[in-house]
Amino acid sequence: MSDLRIAALQASLAWEDSAANLLHLSHLMDRHQPACDLLVLPEMFSTGFSMRPQLFATDETGPEVLWMQAQAAKWNCQLVGSLMMKTAKGFVNRLLVVGAEGIVARYDKKHLFGMAGESEMYRSGNERVIYELNGWRIHLQICYDLRFPVWARNQGDYDVLLYVANWPSRRVYAWKQLLVARAIENLCYVAGVNRVGTDGNGIPYNGGSRLIDPMGEVLAESVDQEALLTAVFSKNYLSEIREKLPFLQDRDDFNLIG
Repeated sequence: MSDLRIAALQASLAWEDSAANLLHLSHLMDRHQPACDLLVLPEMFSTGFSMRPQLFATDETGPEVLWMQAQAAKWNCQLVGSLMMKTAKGFVNRLLVVGAEGIVARYDKKHLFGMAGESEMYRSGNERVIYELNGWRIHLQICYDLRFPVWARNQGDYDVLLYVANWPSRRVYAWKQLLVARAIENLCYVAGVNRVGTDGNGIPYNGGSRLIDPMGEVLAESVDQEALLTAVFSKNYLSEIREKLPFLQDRDDFNLIG
């Protein structure tokens, strides 16, 4: 099985301005020339963490998704990022995986951040989504999901845990520690991609995006600035660690209830 080349684009986001964000992210990609299998963008990368989906939500035929598809084709990879989306069940914070041929996977955020009013404006997802890329099983999560380890528990069914986020500076210490904890307890690689800059509510973000190995070692990280982080996730190393330290065999059994 091949290694997984992963890239995380930590970027500043314009408030509720999709056109500006798509242009800016395109420029960042052109500058950094990502060579990867999977390119991960922050949560709500087209708007910032806005609670006004009635004004700015898109759908799966919208320009944001078409842009993701075009960038996936240009850089010969898959793009991952979440958008505020309008669906038959209402507005959702949906993480999309998009390749050159279109949408590959969808995950609707399970844990909505009530302190910011997200639970009032969006509908919660209840489906655990794991998709496969080049033999790698990738578990999709969004921001606040990080605080709920049961939702992320590895039941022997994934290799990479992926988080996209708008996680504010004042709580970034928790973000960084929880990402490491999720890697260690689940014997998996973790990619956590946050934003930088200040949003329209005056809330600052300082990044802290991280790519982490199954032992909790940080392979790449960045704070306080826009950056493209890259790492190679090794399947041989993951298999070796899981063979030497078969902790997952002793995990507690439970049933997830939506």
